[in-house]
Amino acid sequence: MTEPTGPLAGIRVIDLTAVVLGPFATQTLGDWGADVIKIEALIGDTARNSGVFRNRGMASVFLQINRNKRSVALDLKSDDGKEVLRRLIPTADVMVSNIRPAGMGRLGFGYDDCKALNPRLVYAVATGFGQDGPWRARPAFDEIIQAASGFASAMGSDDAPQFVPTLAADKLTGMALVSAICAALYRRERSGEGQLVEVPMMETLTAFNSVDMMGGMSFEPAIGAPGYLRMRERKPAKTKDGWMTMLPYSTANWCAFLEAVGRPELIDTLSIKDPVKRNQNIDVVYAEMRAIALTRTNAEWQELLLRIDVPHTAFTRMTEVTEQPHLKAVGMFPVSDHPTEGAIRVARPPTRFAATPADMRRPVPRLGEHTAEILRELGFSDGDIDAMVERKSAGRA
Repeated sequence: MTEPTGPLAGIRVIDLTAVVLGPFATQTLGDWGADVIKIEALIGDTARNSGVFRNRGMASVFLQINRNKRSVALDLKSDDGKEVLRRLIPTADVMVSNIRPAGMGRLGFGYDDCKALNPRLVYAVATGFGQDGPWRARPAFDEIIQAASGFASAMGSDDAPQFVPTLAADKLTGMALVSAICAALYRRERSGEGQLVEVPMMETLTAFNSVDMMGGMSFEPAIGAPGYLRMRERKPAKTKDGWMTMLPYSTANWCAFLEAVGRPELIDTLSIKDPVKRNQNIDVVYAEMRAIALTRTNAEWQELLLRIDVPHTAFTRMTEVTEQPHLKAVGMFPVSDHPTEGAIRVARPPTRFAATPADMRRPVPRLGEHTAEILRELGFSDGDIDAMVERKSAGRA
């Protein structure tokens, strides 16, 4: 294991999260240099069995979001497990949990309990619904939040809502959680005080969705329907031999596009030079563009659109994403040799820090791989650790 080089080197994070939202966030903190200690139940994070795998407990979803962490297997309902966490908290800068706050309180690790052990602790909680609202105790998963926030309605329609086929609420909230933790750490460096940070999935996805989907509801009273017509009308364009996304965006883009394809008359017919009218009639504008798209092959379109500087790209199949030219050139999917799983491919940290680069210094841990290591750091003897394992209050790989 190499020494961390990222901007959070020297920060210790206690990770009490599971599944996707929390682990996605804490992996980013680890990529950025933090020492992330992942506390797992004795049966392990449920994501260990999500997706395909070579060995049980090391499935694809888990492999993608749990590098740069040390795994400790504990029963936090046991006296032993609680004592370990009580010793760990004073050594940490951040504790992250997606256990419901009431559950953390019953365990004896609510915010006030932890603040008493470490006043400088940033105590970050990812919840389903904000704890100041009536749904605060409800369980939440990605589909629940996509449905309740209006997101599924915006992606489909009021009559036929659709889920986005990816864990949008989980991953977006995970990204917001990273930002909130870093902001709280910055404030602590100035004030010396930690604080409670809550990032609710419902409110986070709602705010994300509202940017372009509030539409006429942005005004009180509403001056039009919700939504943004351009979002509704944008679709892949069928070409002679495949699909393209063609995105003339500015007035100059549209004029260059229509002149290049020999349809300059549409500039006036479609009111291209008036952005307001163009956007009001974007359904007609896009329909004309899709009809024009059928006249050339993908290769012909890419040559033309690149030459006139109109945003565009062919579609990349998911099976081809590791060979996508830009991603391949920037080394987005390095293959590494995992100690137990063999050759694996995961997306590298996307953020670039010039002076303090993010890194991939620790492979994804097996369940309890670092239990003994961490407990020794906290002053437990090998005899203590053996006894905990025998009592089934701790586990090790």
